[in-house]
Amino acid sequence: MRLIALAAAASALSLASACGAQDGQPTAAASQAGAPLETRPANAPDQQPAFPGQTRAPAVRTERALAHTVVASGLVEPWGLALLPDGRWLVTERPGRLRIVTPEGAVSEPVAGLPAVDARGQGGLLDVIPGPDFAEDRMIWWSYAEPRPNAGNGGGNATSVARGRLSEDGTRVENVQVVFRALPAYDGDKHYGSSLAFAPDGTLFVTLGERSDAPMRPQAQDLGSHMGKTIRINADGSVPQDNPFVGREGALPEIWSLGHRNVQGIAIAPDGAVWTLEHGTRGGDELNLDRAGLNYGWPVIAYGVEYRGGPINEGITAREGMEQPVYYWDPVIAPGGMTFYDGAMFPGWRGNLLVAALKEKHIARLVLENGRVVGEERLLTDLGERVRDVAVGPDGAVWAITDEQNGKLVRLAAQ
Repeated sequence: MRLIALAAAASALSLASACGAQDGQPTAAASQAGAPLETRPANAPDQQPAFPGQTRAPAVRTERALAHTVVASGLVEPWGLALLPDGRWLVTERPGRLRIVTPEGAVSEPVAGLPAVDARGQGGLLDVIPGPDFAEDRMIWWSYAEPRPNAGNGGGNATSVARGRLSEDGTRVENVQVVFRALPAYDGDKHYGSSLAFAPDGTLFVTLGERSDAPMRPQAQDLGSHMGKTIRINADGSVPQDNPFVGREGALPEIWSLGHRNVQGIAIAPDGAVWTLEHGTRGGDELNLDRAGLNYGWPVIAYGVEYRGGPINEGITAREGMEQPVYYWDPVIAPGGMTFYDGAMFPGWRGNLLVAALKEKHIARLVLENGRVVGEERLLTDLGERVRDVAVGPDGAVWAITDEQNGKLVRLAAQ
């Protein structure tokens, strides 16, 4: 075990609310007419949102003063963050290490027993989540880029999900079992997804990317491939019989929804609805209300432009039978993980989405109203690091990890 010294830094977030509302909530007038938070030029200025408020939501501001504390540092490219019942944190490091971090900043040695990962490019050990019954059975699940040397076409890799029992002393995982393997394997190093979330009914959602490269993009529309899909399985890897494509010829039964690019965030709302975040190209990061059996369009429709410039395929943003994002960013923020806020520290944030932003190095607080984004705030901007994942602690403070070689576990709280 090693103890990381605490370092505190104040966040200058005590300005009055830009919208005249309490604790960062916009008034009805502000949600309709407030100045947008995003003022940079769009990459695709000729594209128009499908409905009012689909992009560039009004700026809101939390009235309470906030401050962040660096609780632990020295983490190497941390990716996933999950709270254990005793207040400690599970933190994955992309090179393949799982650690346990106490609220005081003590970082464990790597937990033994995890399978090998392919950590090239964007691959490696990804998300982690304790099971719904962890207090009784100590089971955890994690996603990772799995080497597939014996796959067809010379091998490759793909996203897999495994589960195991965390030992009583937290030093190892036991009885490890791979419960899901995405197909097909591909010899690439990008767009693995992959976030995990348990639904109230005990099923497990897994988000997957389409592997980025041009030859792989069309697989996001192919029901015979897991690429570019949201997946729903039972905790043991079996298929829920009420999944939308069960029994359809040529369709993989684990698929929940299709037409995604690279989904790295998922959160289950208090009402049980599934929300996901995916990376766009230059423009086009998306927040989606992810419903069973629906097609979210990639790569047929998309906001933004190609990395090299120019339209994405036909350059269209809408087509019949394909869903619109609830919200999109252009320019992008590069969203990582997200969570719904339901803590005591900031009552006015309850029901808001907190979104980790990698490229823009902040936490985006999204105010939702009737299924739409009506306000946006940027938190933790003074840290200046890529925020990979975000979670809420037992007292309502916000915790985050930063995707850096010297990655940090940070606590954001009211002063």
